[in-house]
Amino acid sequence: MHPTATDPQAAAETPINLHNLGRVRVLQALTDTPRLSRSELVRRTGLARATVGSVVYELTAAGLVRESADAAPSGQRTGRPPQMVSLEPDAAYAIGLDVGHDHVRAIVTDVVGTSRWDRSEAMAVDDDPEGALDAAVRLITTAIADTAVAPQKILGLGLGIACPVDKTTGALRAEGIMPGWVGTRPADNLAARTGLPTQLINDANAGVLAERRFGAARDCANVVYVRLAAGIGAGMVNDGRMLLGHLGLAGELGHVIVQPNGAVCRCGSRGCLETVASPAAIAGLLARSWGQPVGTADVAELLRKGDRGTLRVVEDAGEAVGRALSTVVSLLNPELVVIGGDLVEAGEALLEPMRRTLRRGTMGSLHQRLRVVPSALGDSAGVRGAAALVLERVPERLGLGLVPLARGGAG
Repeated sequence: MHPTATDPQAAAETPINLHNLGRVRVLQALTDTPRLSRSELVRRTGLARATVGSVVYELTAAGLVRESADAAPSGQRTGRPPQMVSLEPDAAYAIGLDVGHDHVRAIVTDVVGTSRWDRSEAMAVDDDPEGALDAAVRLITTAIADTAVAPQKILGLGLGIACPVDKTTGALRAEGIMPGWVGTRPADNLAARTGLPTQLINDANAGVLAERRFGAARDCANVVYVRLAAGIGAGMVNDGRMLLGHLGLAGELGHVIVQPNGAVCRCGSRGCLETVASPAAIAGLLARSWGQPVGTADVAELLRKGDRGTLRVVEDAGEAVGRALSTVVSLLNPELVVIGGDLVEAGEALLEPMRRTLRRGTMGSLHQRLRVVPSALGDSAGVRGAAALVLERVPERLGLGLVPLARGGAG
């Protein structure tokens, strides 16, 4: 499902037998739905009631799940409240990294995705892979020390990065986007330096993963996530499966041409969406119009003040995004479009022109039930999605015993 993984434990994976399969199924059900009764586990897993009981007992004894009384109000039930089974949050941990054009950010989450540590370093990343990876290792080392998480409880490291990722090789297709990273394999580098199984994903794909697991796209099987930041990209899920394309490079929405005679883009084309709808493009247009410097940080402040010129430029950007999305909606027929990244702070000034353009640019049957909403996770979508990439492997890693099944705290 995801571009690439570097996992030194892969060769030692335990073969699946019927006993292990039962554990994996129960843990998968609890990963998908945080709290389930034993009866619900029977229905969702297809296992016999006695098998579910045995597996729950074993996982509870190992400190991987817990049982507690249903917290539903007493007026909504009769008789004794059922015992609800849930994952034990401290059973395992994941580390997520988000490498953007201007920052490196790290997060530590428990097994249910709750953040336990979150820190970022501002830096120019595009031409400095060594410095960015050094910062990543520094953040990871500090995170482990600060949280005192036992090393054996860390399932792995997820790395989201703001450029295309070749899923066949793990190399970055960063030409014109992050010039210093062309051909590099940061997952291999970080795995060697940290000793952690490392998975690599494009930042927009990390965003859609996070929104489906924690945010605005929960329970949505057909969703497009658009990240409007220094770079513009889309993560796409169709019938519950992430669409990556032949090499894993699908979703480069920022390099869809929306103005054939527009400005030259850093990718070498002319009139790409990034040249009109990124925060830098908006700031640049305002600076040229006003004859004075305008930075990307100024755009958010101008929007808060209701500056008419800034609102107009943002509305134009929303229309441009809508034009690019019209083709995506026509091809994929999503039920939901989630807009994330820095520019979403503009709110309805951005979203309503986008919706209006989508209505004009698609068949009625495609847009009548389509929702376009802001991200529920804000600027944390990328880093939380990188951690979620690791958490997707919880059922197999814990169910097959790749993480020691022993009680103990976080360290």
